[in-house]
Amino acid sequence: MDKFSKNQLERYPLYLKYFKELEESGIETISSPKIADRFGYSQEQVRKDLQAISDSPGKPKCGRSVQQLIVDLETFLGYRNVASAIVIGTGHLGEALLNFPAFSDMGLEIVAGMDSDPSKVGSTVGGKEIYDIKNLKDVVDSLSIQLAIITVPAEVAQRVVDIAIESGIRGIWNFAPVSLIVPPHIAIENVNLASSLAVLAHKLGKATTADID
Repeated sequence: MDKFSKNQLERYPLYLKYFKELEESGIETISSPKIADRFGYSQEQVRKDLQAISDSPGKPKCGRSVQQLIVDLETFLGYRNVASAIVIGTGHLGEALLNFPAFSDMGLEIVAGMDSDPSKVGSTVGGKEIYDIKNLKDVVDSLSIQLAIITVPAEVAQRVVDIAIESGIRGIWNFAPVSLIVPPHIAIENVNLASSLAVLAHKLGKATTADID
């Protein structure tokens, strides 16, 4: 399977977290039916998901090795190849991301922050120094940064991303509430909080209606 759907890619971190919990509990093998029951997926879906990223077959009546599944998923997701990142925009969201400790477990190391506010430049957040955005290229080069996490206001996001790409950034994780235009060779993922909230509100409404009925 060469192409992966967005929904499929979103399932893999869930699998990985579950398998790590199993490993910590001393469980060595897991079957597709048990995985399917845990997440409410079909057994066929689980088998296809795992076959797409693992060459290790499961054993009848035993299932797959939990340890091997963890290795396969971490390799596929790139968690074993640590990428250096910088947060551009150190407002409330930017500070929260700089302080979030679990990124290192996901193959992401945030090494610094950037801002245009002189009162923030030179300070530290979560142990990471905040640099002047005017020095973006120098910082990207000196710290070998590959990924920019964008948490600036919508009206300046495109310009900031253009500068980041010109500075050598190869991937964009966009939290700004705007669609960004990037060249084909740049990896980008947009985190649309409004869309996510809309989906949640819709599900909540359906659940509330069902309870009333």
